[in-house]
Amino acid sequence: MTDINLGLYFVSELVGTAMLVLLGCGVVANVVLTKTKGFAGGFLMINWGWGLAVFAGVLVSAYSGALINPAVAIGMLIAGTITAPMFFIAIAAELLGGIIGAILCWASYRQHFDEEEDPANKLAVFSTGPQIRSYAHNLITEIIATFVLVFVIFAFADYGDIEVGVPGGLGPLTALPVALLVVGIGASLGGPTGYAINPARDLGPRIAHAILPIKGKGSSDWAYSWVPVAGPLIGGALAAFAAPAMLALV
Repeated sequence: MTDINLGLYFVSELVGTAMLVLLGCGVVANVVLTKTKGFAGGFLMINWGWGLAVFAGVLVSAYSGALINPAVAIGMLIAGTITAPMFFIAIAAELLGGIIGAILCWASYRQHFDEEEDPANKLAVFSTGPQIRSYAHNLITEIIATFVLVFVIFAFADYGDIEVGVPGGLGPLTALPVALLVVGIGASLGGPTGYAINPARDLGPRIAHAILPIKGKGSSDWAYSWVPVAGPLIGGALAAFAAPAMLALV
C-alpha cells in the first residue's frame, strides 16, 4: 500500500466502520428494544448480526485494507503493514465512523428508543457493558478476545488478500472468515463483557449516546468506557508481537 491516497484511505475506513456499527448496533436494537420485529431474539442473533456487520464493513472498506478497528490497526502498525500516519488517520476515521453509524442506527429505531423504558437497554444498543462489573477481569476478557481476533487475522494473511485487483486473492470471500471469526468470538467469549474487541465500535457509539437527544437515556457509563478501549488495544498489540513467532511454527 505504498501509493495509497490518504484521503481515500480516511474515507474508506470511515465508511467501513460506519457500516459495521450501523448494522452491529442495529441488531442489538432489534433484539433489546420494545416492539421490534426481533425483540428477545437472543444473544446468538446478536453474534450473527455483528458477524455479518463485519462482513459488510470489510467489503466496503477494501481500499484501506479493511482495518475498521483500532485494535487491528495497532497490530498492523507493529507488524509494519501500515505506517504511523496511516495508523492515526485510520483511528480518526474509525472513531468518526463509529459515531456516524450509531447515529444512523438511532435514527432507524427512534420510535423504539422512545418506547423503551429501561435506560440500560438503550445504552446496550450503543456500547458494551459487563455482566459482572470487575474492571480487572473485564479488561482481561477484552484482551483475550481481541488477541484471538487479531492473531487469527494475521493467520488469514496466508490465504489471500482483500486489496482490490490483487491476482489470486480471495476477493470478497476474504471478508467471510473474518465475519465467522467474530461470530465465534461472540458466542465463546462474549458472555462476560459483550465483546467490544474494537475501541471504535464502543467509544464512537458511546459518544453518540451521550450527545443524542434520546428520551430517558440515562448515563453513558463513562466509568467503564476505558475497558473496551484499553483491552482491545492491548490484545491487538500482543497478537502482533506473538503472531510472527507462533505462526512460523505452523
